[in-house]
Amino acid sequence: MDIPVTTPSLPLKLNGSSPAWRPIPVRELSHQTEFSFDPIVDALAAFARGEPVVVMDDESRENEGDIIMSASECTTEAMAWIIKHTSGYICISLPGKRLEELGIQMMVPCNQERHRTAYTVTVDYKHGTTTGISAHDRSLTVRKLVDPSAVASDFTRPGHMVPLRAREGGVIERRGHTECAIDLCMLTDQPEGGVLCELVNDDEMGTMARRDDCRAFADRWGLKMISVEMLAQHRGSLSTP
Repeated sequence: MDIPVTTPSLPLKLNGSSPAWRPIPVRELSHQTEFSFDPIVDALAAFARGEPVVVMDDESRENEGDIIMSASECTTEAMAWIIKHTSGYICISLPGKRLEELGIQMMVPCNQERHRTAYTVTVDYKHGTTTGISAHDRSLTVRKLVDPSAVASDFTRPGHMVPLRAREGGVIERRGHTECAIDLCMLTDQPEGGVLCELVNDDEMGTMARRDDCRAFADRWGLKMISVEMLAQHRGSLSTP
């Protein structure tokens, strides 16, 4: 008697349209002799498909690479992968208008953070979650933060997700990962909310991943890698007559 063979189905995107991105390492890596970023159009196409991208800021600023992913596409599996390969201090960049709709206030009245990163009060989505810290709970929280049907009373404060208030004008106004996340969503017609966190090296000290480390990581996972400055230049070219 023949036993039917079943193939596990890929998880659907949250909108049910096509398979969600899954973290699968590249088996055969191509050897690069010189460092290079990926074309901005390729990164935007990948982001539009729901894939994370690696984004470097300026070497004279933080000199760090962030994983950035559309919040609306962030599954539990994707969140668990992000937590594993980063500092774990997962943030979500949101426009000021959305934060005001949800009544999420700034963390402190006087921001003394070195780069003026606009941290707000932390939150958890209160329905279908437990402590708020698991990959499931955090992924659900970020998805609901960009869900227009979710209201202020759906979130508890404080929580385990860290919203950041993106500056109006995006990377044109501020060359930060916070603004980059919103611009990536805007340029790919996705709900404006980006999950982001700093990459760290897989070493005993958990050192921060720098440019070449980030390139190796992106190649290992088949991700596109760009810089904040590249996105700013792209946005500038779109507004040039």
